[in-house]
Amino acid sequence: MYEILDKINNPEDVRKLDYNKLKKLAEEIRAEIINVVSKTGGHLSSNLGSVELTLALHRSFNTPEDKLLWDVGHQIYPHKLITGRRELFHTIRQYKGISGFPNRDESKYDVLNTGHASTALSAALGMVVARDQKGEKHHIVAVVGDGSLTGGVALEALNQIGHHKRRIIIVLNDNKMSISPNVGAISKYLDYLQSGQFYVKTKEKIRTVVELIPAVGKKMVELAHEVEDKLKKLMVPGSFFEELGIRYVGPINGHDVKEMEEVFEKVKKCTRPVLVHVVTEKGKGYKPAEEKANWFHSSAPFDIKTGKFKKKNGAPSYSAVFSETLIELAKKDDKIIAITAAMPEGTGLIKFKETFPERYFDVGIAEQHGVEFAVGLALGGLKPVIALYSTFLQRAYDQIIHDVSLMDLPIVIGIDRAGAVSGDGPTHQGIYDIAYLNIVPNFIMMAPKDERELQNMLYAALKSEHPVTIRYPRAQGFGVPLKNEFEEIPIGKWEYLKEGKDGIIFAVGNRVYPAMEAALELKEEGIEIGVMNCRFIKPMDEEVLEKVAKKYKWILTVEDGVLKGGFGTSVDLYFREKKNFKIKIYSLGYPEEILPQGDTKTIHKLYGIDKHGIIKKVKEIKSRKRKLADFLKPS
Repeated sequence: MYEILDKINNPEDVRKLDYNKLKKLAEEIRAEIINVVSKTGGHLSSNLGSVELTLALHRSFNTPEDKLLWDVGHQIYPHKLITGRRELFHTIRQYKGISGFPNRDESKYDVLNTGHASTALSAALGMVVARDQKGEKHHIVAVVGDGSLTGGVALEALNQIGHHKRRIIIVLNDNKMSISPNVGAISKYLDYLQSGQFYVKTKEKIRTVVELIPAVGKKMVELAHEVEDKLKKLMVPGSFFEELGIRYVGPINGHDVKEMEEVFEKVKKCTRPVLVHVVTEKGKGYKPAEEKANWFHSSAPFDIKTGKFKKKNGAPSYSAVFSETLIELAKKDDKIIAITAAMPEGTGLIKFKETFPERYFDVGIAEQHGVEFAVGLALGGLKPVIALYSTFLQRAYDQIIHDVSLMDLPIVIGIDRAGAVSGDGPTHQGIYDIAYLNIVPNFIMMAPKDERELQNMLYAALKSEHPVTIRYPRAQGFGVPLKNEFEEIPIGKWEYLKEGKDGIIFAVGNRVYPAMEAALELKEEGIEIGVMNCRFIKPMDEEVLEKVAKKYKWILTVEDGVLKGGFGTSVDLYFREKKNFKIKIYSLGYPEEILPQGDTKTIHKLYGIDKHGIIKKVKEIKSRKRKLADFLKPS
């Protein structure tokens, strides 16, 4: 299929190639990435931009003895293709397939499991200290994107790296984007650094000419090296890193393997920290991804010829409904402010930005700052609404407790990608938010059964005087008609959807419809099961709980989240404390284990929280009750 790629089994094979074959290999790697991602979905534009950089790194460093750490891992596909996983590449991000991120269980070439931004520098410094303590000599290279530098932990790591002055190589992969175009002062600073490219090229041309001068040429070059450090701060604006104690080199062309190899060979001789600034183009080699790099960052399956994404059903996504509703509410209330953390497209807030640019803030990959920023807005009398992925909200947990909860501030957090998430695997599964917020005082926690209920929840949340979270999945809605007039849902009140004499299902959020489907199918078999839409995870509807306890012998809770500390745990604890009720609680959700990667349909089926799993569990409960009744019959 491929002339060169099919013969590449490890980095050693790459090191044997001449530059003409390397160019051909880069083309074949891009073709394979485009081919596979068009079918499976995945991170396209960032991986297309990192092809030559990956080749140069593996040629310049003796991996796996030299350690290569990839921050986030959005750019890992070329690395996987040349480190023994070529034949499995078509399974990427699929159930039981290879991970879309670095995974130490897959390969000795994957040093650090990543998926969230800004972690590699800290881990790399730790490995450097461990190396030095053991008297080893190998290189440790951390590849970090420009977007990741907006994360506080990355800046904390840079501070410590400069302080210790140990031998470490940082490769800054600068494509001016994280997922969407980067924002903030650091991004502007890196743009300024890129303008130094003229200086670098001019310097090299002058050096070439001077070296040709007989007798004195080389001596003049040596003298120039002595004054270079003094002149650099005047001619190249890399002083930020230099002042931290990190030598700055660049910017260099991230699509020129030879140029990068020459630079890497030089910096390998450095005895103190060095940062190599590499400039790449996100989406390189595929025009649709070059033109819309943000849309192809985490791409759905698409048609290669047209670059158009393959459509699912016609219903809008929960993210889109959240954004559109927020826009309608903001038209009537100028105190509403929208905040995202480098996710304007993913959270749907890009439309809010277009409508109210002065009331929209992208804080970059800085969730802690984003929540704290919202705290300040609330203290100033505004109504901040921050949209974050469930897995990224984890990073702001201290702010949630220390500031939002303890001051009981009216901040609304839209928890996008809540529950199992297709493709991205363990680092992105949004299954912990119910459990980690359940114990935090003052929070109201909502989960809509469909897109219309999401509208009404956001309306109600903005009327609340307490912090509110609304969790919703990465999914399209059910096609429920939407309105521009909203109904205020009473805080803490559940919705009885179906009566039943044999038992009742307490379903949360996106598990309500499967629960209803299960109950209707069970009815055809003569089993009458009630269904409750437990749209408020917290506070729970205690009035309903007491009525249910008097009517039913058992409750089955179903949630798209972990069981320990989850909604089912809250229901069970409520009745344990109310000792006058004798009702049995059963729960469906995720056990205390790492969820595999795969599409949500597969994961829901695997853990029994889909329609079929609910039916199976109800029948098990009914069967258990019958067996117990038979056992208790008098002989």
